Amino acid sequence: MLDIKALRQYPELFRERLAVKGFDFDVASFTALEDKRRTLQAETENLQNERNSKSKGIGQAKARGEDIEPLLAEVGDLGAQLDAAKEQFSELQTRYQSFLRGIPNTPDASVPPGTDEGSNVELRRWGQPPVFNFTPKDHVALGAAGALDFETAAKVTGSRFVVLQEGVARLHRALTQFMLDTHVNEHDYREVYVPYIVNADSLFGTGQLPKFAEDQFRLEGENDYYLSPTAEVPVTNMYRDTIVADEQLPIRHVCHTPCFRSEAGSYGRDTRGMIRQHQFEKVELVQLTRPAESWDALDALTGHAEHILRRLELPYRAVVLCGGDLGFSAAKTIDLEVWLPGQSAYREISSCSNFLDFQARRMQARYRNPETGKPELVHTLNGSGLAVGRTLVAVLENFQDMDGNVHIPGALRSYMGGLSVLNLAT
Repeated sequence: MLDIKALRQYPELFRERLAVKGFDFDVASFTALEDKRRTLQAETENLQNERNSKSKGIGQAKARGEDIEPLLAEVGDLGAQLDAAKEQFSELQTRYQSFLRGIPNTPDASVPPGTDEGSNVELRRWGQPPVFNFTPKDHVALGAAGALDFETAAKVTGSRFVVLQEGVARLHRALTQFMLDTHVNEHDYREVYVPYIVNADSLFGTGQLPKFAEDQFRLEGENDYYLSPTAEVPVTNMYRDTIVADEQLPIRHVCHTPCFRSEAGSYGRDTRGMIRQHQFEKVELVQLTRPAESWDALDALTGHAEHILRRLELPYRAVVLCGGDLGFSAAKTIDLEVWLPGQSAYREISSCSNFLDFQARRMQARYRNPETGKPELVHTLNGSGLAVGRTLVAVLENFQDMDGNVHIPGALRSYMGGLSVLNLAT
């Protein structure tokens, strides 16, 4: 959530910044709610004070032997008025909080304007897309002999799932282990293993609820449980309602989990293959930092994800998302897009974001500032390091040959038992 004190002080400034994100911050509605809140709060406090004063007067009058019946009647009337005022104030607070929870994070001043991905700005490229002396296949065609079995997955579950067979399943596992080992051993992340099921408070903390409820898989039952859409949710929420010591910062976690998304807003995009599925896996990077260090941390975290792509020899580009393509909770996001020969296009494989204190305020994730001795909000960041299924797709397509073989990148061969080639033709 946004800083309510700043929002009250500079509503027009927030309206201008949020417009970059395509969000229409209704200043008039906010001002009306704020005025009503102040009025009801003052009314409630005045009634409470008046009742306390008259109640005290009843005791004094009784001690003097005076008739207290008129005073009791007055206090009774004040009690009824106070109860009514409290009820109105509570109802208003519910509407007020709902209004505030629907406001996204403001984009950083460095975020370019634009309404969609067409306005994203390329920052850099690495590697050259491979040149083939044949027409390259996409991953679906490469795995058609059975390595990627969408038909069986549809029978077992439904559309947008896949069964990986033998060598490709091992390659998927190898990619996961390679990413985890690299981030732990070379980038100083602490590995964690977390639940795949999260509660509503966790989804609210990182910004998936209430706005994106339709994108979640909710479990039936008395508990308000959901399948986790990304490891960002359980890992970041490990620090909900927590005050960490300054010397613990920065906190860096890496976590491998399956991710579950309904893709309610995808409107039929990427229905072919593994690009957009209901279940997929990611190796996620999560950081909590001191406020002054979060922008440097974003650069570092993005570099850690890029290092994986370079080690795998996969051509990619980095782009900064424009306001209209920026997520609800993010102040700034750098996407890494890997080259896919089967589509002749760069496709997103990692989104690296700085949320500033937006998530931390929702979660009340804080650290104790050694200069003041007081708790202050941390800054949170995360990014995929990388999305495992999309990395698998990129390896299959970039390292294919005309005979249906896939040549294993050197960085993965030790994880594949020394295997250097996968034959997917049979």
